[in-house]
Amino acid sequence: MKAEDFILKNYNSSVESGSVKWESPSNIALIKYWGKKENQIPENPSISFTLSNCKTITKLTYTKKETKDFSFDVYFEGEQNEAFKPKIQTFFERIEAYVPFLREYHFKIETSNTFPHSSGIASSASGMSALALCLMSIERSLSVVEVTDKAFYQKASFLARLGSGSACRSIEGELVVWGQNESTESSDLYGIKFEGEVHSNFNNYQDTILLVDKGEKQVSSTVGHKLMFGHPFAQQRFAQAHDNLAKLKAVLASGDLQGFVKIVESEALTLHAMMMTSMPYFILMKPNTLEIINKIWKYREENNSNVCFTLDAGANVHVLYPENEKESVLKFINNELADYCQNGHFITDFVGNGAQLIEN
Repeated sequence: MKAEDFILKNYNSSVESGSVKWESPSNIALIKYWGKKENQIPENPSISFTLSNCKTITKLTYTKKETKDFSFDVYFEGEQNEAFKPKIQTFFERIEAYVPFLREYHFKIETSNTFPHSSGIASSASGMSALALCLMSIERSLSVVEVTDKAFYQKASFLARLGSGSACRSIEGELVVWGQNESTESSDLYGIKFEGEVHSNFNNYQDTILLVDKGEKQVSSTVGHKLMFGHPFAQQRFAQAHDNLAKLKAVLASGDLQGFVKIVESEALTLHAMMMTSMPYFILMKPNTLEIINKIWKYREENNSNVCFTLDAGANVHVLYPENEKESVLKFINNELADYCQNGHFITDFVGNGAQLIEN
């Protein structure tokens, strides 16, 4: 597929109004992408678990208008929000060529999260994927030709990527690959559901998210990605991601939980090492992030456990573990880790199947 293949060429322009509502989950990358080229193309491949409980719910109401400019209002958690408008304006400008009906309607965007915004739980991934899915539902209703489910989700992922790179991995589940590589079926343009063999050890894999810091990050992911240009370790990091993805594919097939732990934790620490060695350098981990990591290492050694951690671009810790350890790990989290969370707050989640249409 080429980007040009996603252009909507013919559509019914007589539809006056309507509304659609989608919920789309966040995702947690196991192999991290950090650094991107023009047009939201990743410098290296990534693979993620799609989550279930951490999601964005977006309702998009559209009404025909006369003027040909972009026109939209944004409501977040029930209140009008001007701060989100520049990012959505940029998103609309990037995708206009592919969904040319954008200028023909005024949009009311009503959105909410089940988790704290901008605190390192990939709110832009769930938010932009939910909005892209709403736009694809409108395209499906306007299109003069049938839009297959495969084409629908593929283009939704393509559009979501242009809003937030990792958003392309939130459309489907349980595992999604994004970025060209030699190990898996993949594309730079959109996320692809991982079709490799997955051992039963990874069924219903658990993710408990420890909210160390619910505030906005000091350095946004957008800024962080740009700092990979000219980074002294960038090329070695990109090569490492390709190598780790190949290794993880074999681990997923064999059910090697110890191998999974090593790759996932190494990837998390490498991501933050790139931040700490960029220029300017920055640290998104907090003291409690490190306390939690050391507690997890100690618990794993003392209990012969397969629990591990990963981090996104923030201070919060994703605690990953097999379903058969759920009871014991949650007890450990409640007894030993919750005190390191802001207000003792953590979210219990697990691997899910992707976005869901709520109302059309």
